[in-house]
Amino acid sequence: MSALKFLFATLVLAANTLVLVCCMIPFALAKLILPVTPVRHVCDRALMGIAALWMDINAFWLGAVNRGRWDVAGADHLDARGWHLVASNHQSWVDILVLQRVFNRRIPMLKFFTKKELIYVPVIGFAWWALDFPFMQRKGGASARADLEAGRKACEKFRLVPTSVMSFVEGTRFTPAKHAQQKSPYRHLLKPKVGSIGMALEALGDAFTGFLDVTIVYPDGTPTFTDALAGRLGNVVVRVHLRSIPAEVLPPPGEPAPRAAVQAWVNELWQAKDEEIEQVLAERKGKPN
Repeated sequence: MSALKFLFATLVLAANTLVLVCCMIPFALAKLILPVTPVRHVCDRALMGIAALWMDINAFWLGAVNRGRWDVAGADHLDARGWHLVASNHQSWVDILVLQRVFNRRIPMLKFFTKKELIYVPVIGFAWWALDFPFMQRKGGASARADLEAGRKACEKFRLVPTSVMSFVEGTRFTPAKHAQQKSPYRHLLKPKVGSIGMALEALGDAFTGFLDVTIVYPDGTPTFTDALAGRLGNVVVRVHLRSIPAEVLPPPGEPAPRAAVQAWVNELWQAKDEEIEQVLAERKGKPN
C-alpha cells in the first residue's frame, strides 16, 4: 500500500509541478523583459496565483495518502492582505509542505530564504527565481556581504505586493548530531540565527503588519519527504502565534537592524518555543493516534 501511495503522490506532484511551472514562464519572461512597476505588479500577482494553485494540489495529495491527525491552532482569522514576518523551527523538508498547507490563501505567499545552489534544481529552481525568492550563499567574508545585499534587494521587491517573508531561524534542519555539536541550550531546537530576520526588518520593518511565530511538532517522529509521499507522515501539530514586532528591533530608515536587540528578542522566542514543544510532546505521549 505504501508503494501505491508513493507512486500516486509522486505522479501528482510531478505533473502539478511541470504543468504549473510551464504556466509561469510567460509571466516570468514578461517581468524580466519589461522590469517596470505596473508590469511587475500584474506578473507577480499572476505568478503567486499559480503558486497558490500548486500548493492547493500538494495539499490534496498530502491529505489523500496520509491519514494522520493535523492539530493546528492559531492560523485562523489572519490578514490575507498584509505583510508578515514568519519564523519557524526546522526539522525536515516536510516542514515546507506543512507551512504551505497551513498558510496557503490565509496569508500572502511565503517567500523563503533559499540556498543559492537550489536555483539550479530543474524546474523548481526556475519557479523560485520567478517568484523572487532570496538566494543566499551562506558563507563568510565577501559572500556574507553579498548575501546581505541580495537579501535586502529581494525584500525591497516585496513592497510591491503583500508578501510573507519566511525564515527558518536555525539555518539548517535539526538533528541530534547538530544539536550536540552546537551544544545548544535548548532541548528541541538549534541555536537561532538572526541574519535573515535582520535583513527583512531592515527592508520591510515599517511594512510588516504582524509577526507569526510558528512551532511545528511531529509527535510520531520527524518524517522525511519520502515518508510524506508514502503515507507515513503521522500526526502533525502546528501552533501559530501572532505577535507584535518590538519597537527596539525596528531600525531607522536606511540603517541596519540592531543585531543585539534582534538576537535577544529571538532568543526569548526560542526559549518559549522549546518549552512549547516539550509541552506538546508531553501531552501527546501515550495518546492513541
